Amino acid sequence: QVHLVESGGGSVQAGGSLRLSCETSGRSLDMYTVGWFRQAPGKEREFVASVKWSGWPTRYADSVRGRFTISRDNVKNTVSLQMDVLKPEDTAVYYCATDTTRRYSTASVPTTRGEFDVWGQGTQVTVSS
Repeated sequence: QVHLVESGGGSVQAGGSLRLSCETSGRSLDMYTVGWFRQAPGKEREFVASVKWSGWPTRYADSVRGRFTISRDNVKNTVSLQMDVLKPEDTAVYYCATDTTRRYSTASVPTTRGEFDVWGQGTQVTVSS
């Protein structure tokens, strides 16, 4: 079993930075793709970034490309999302997710909710103008 826990959320002013972390208890994450999604009030949960088990390649939503960086440390069993130049529209609950149905996947990097089967509880990010 994989149990995901996000941390690092908080409140910042526009232009600031935050670093989110996704950790797991139980089975290691090192064989699975991991993604970050976010959900703002009244909106659908949307894709932010994802990374293959090996650390490359990565995929980003157009809205965050160039500002956010996803990375993983398979020794520490964590996946991070570095968020820079934050904007008020980045305000949302951020979720970590993984696809445990495919180990060491060679498929293209997933970007849709349906491609991930295990989700964390989320961490709130609030960006004020």
